[in-house]
Amino acid sequence: MSANAYELRLLDESATAALAAQFADAVRIQKPRSLIYLYGDLGAGKSSFARACLRSLGVQGAIKSPTYTLIESYQVGELTFLHMDLYRIADPFELDYLGLDTLLSDAVLSLIEWPQRGVGMLPTADLEFHFSYDEADANARRVRIVARSALGHQLQADFLA
Repeated sequence: MSANAYELRLLDESATAALAAQFADAVRIQKPRSLIYLYGDLGAGKSSFARACLRSLGVQGAIKSPTYTLIESYQVGELTFLHMDLYRIADPFELDYLGLDTLLSDAVLSLIEWPQRGVGMLPTADLEFHFSYDEADANARRVRIVARSALGHQLQADFLA
């Protein structure tokens, strides 16, 4: 495994939530404008991670899935968090209509599920989380965390320490 990638085994959904909380702590400390890509098959843990992260960052009330709305925005004090799901995007150029540059620049944290649907229209992620099923245990998941920028390396070091 390269120096910028780590792989973890998550035994259940509570382990996914714990990882998300650790990551949220790093985001809270750094307060960067970070772009996070969440990859994985349906049910692999992307949305569970995103919801737990947002909850840990202080989002109150319902945390809706952006599967149909594409984007859900959350405000906690002066901080804006975005959760996007590009599963229903048929063509990356559809992202032109969203004003993505402005949205991403206003958000402290942007979590994007199914980023492969926006290839060519999305900037490089700071961190990528690649979720997959664990073949040995139906309740467990694997996650490979890859840093793609200096900020990604810093966040990774902060929450995986």
